[in-house]
Amino acid sequence: MSDIMKKSEEMRASAVHYNCAQSVLVPFAEKAGLDPEAALKLSACFGSGMNMGSVCGAVTGGLMALGLCGAGDRETCQRFCRKIRENHDGMLDCRDLLRVNAEKGGERKPHCDGMVFEAVRTAEEILAEKGPGLLNSSES
Repeated sequence: MSDIMKKSEEMRASAVHYNCAQSVLVPFAEKAGLDPEAALKLSACFGSGMNMGSVCGAVTGGLMALGLCGAGDRETCQRFCRKIRENHDGMLDCRDLLRVNAEKGGERKPHCDGMVFEAVRTAEEILAEKGPGLLNSSES
């Protein structure tokens, strides 16, 4: 498991509430040299689909992480979103993802945790494929 995923899991398990965008961006920010407090502030308004049910915070956090790591080009962003959509019947919006999860009997927190971890994994995979200099994540 990567250091980034470990940090993301710690944030999601914390008694402090970190939103989905924060739980994706902050671990990447630490690796990229951005102050974690700045990353927390930057991503504060992106949880719960920008606090209005729009694009999932885990997705926006993943996109911010890609940009921060130097992979914010259009093709990479579209690839990231396509990979997430493939696993969620074409959906990226928080309200739709939560609705479908609830219809299946799922609870909110485990669903959101899963979205966070999926976004972290997907961003890490894309960054690893794009080149070793973009992400210096150590595996253990």
